[in-house]
Amino acid sequence: MNESTDSQLSTPNSQLLHWFAVRVSYSRELALKAILDEENIESFIPMRYGIVMKGGKQKPAYDFRLSLVGSEMCIRDRRVRKLVPAIHNLVFIHSTRKRIDALKDELEGKMPIRFIMNREYCRPVVIPDAQMRSFILVAGSYDEAVLYIESTELNLVKGQKVRITDGVFKGVIGEFVRIRHDRRVVVNIEGVMAIATTFIPPSLVEPVVVD
Repeated sequence: MNESTDSQLSTPNSQLLHWFAVRVSYSRELALKAILDEENIESFIPMRYGIVMKGGKQKPAYDFRLSLVGSEMCIRDRRVRKLVPAIHNLVFIHSTRKRIDALKDELEGKMPIRFIMNREYCRPVVIPDAQMRSFILVAGSYDEAVLYIESTELNLVKGQKVRITDGVFKGVIGEFVRIRHDRRVVVNIEGVMAIATTFIPPSLVEPVVVD
């Protein structure tokens, strides 16, 4: 069993800092993050560029490109390109289990949040710090070619564990696999979400020894 699996299956000490994944209802990811920021609780929301109507409705970036005429933006449609949550309702929180439980109780009436659970062991998924750092490195690039993948889609895809040695994703550790015709490094948070880098040439990865 590797470090990622060990950490996710272990019972977290309620007084220690861990990364947890939670779901918040009604696409209120940013509202929850604002509350967490006020409480000085570290959090992370995967973001990507999308097209938002000034009234608030979000459209995928590819729809925006189809609406361009030459180099002119359809200003009459009042569309704005901005960063939006890449995964609806998903927020990562770095805190103690005890503090998150207290926040859940406080927000229950107006903004219910739920831990993403390990169904086999009936406890919240705990994400190793090193794995979360790699996930943030990839997601924080905001590259439109980065792929978000349901972790269940990777059940039949296994690759060598590697570290990226240079470039935008330097330091990322994940599995080197072929997805959608390109070799990519995938950071898979089991039971939550996986993210795949853009194309990575073999010359930019080195094997990672798995204990």
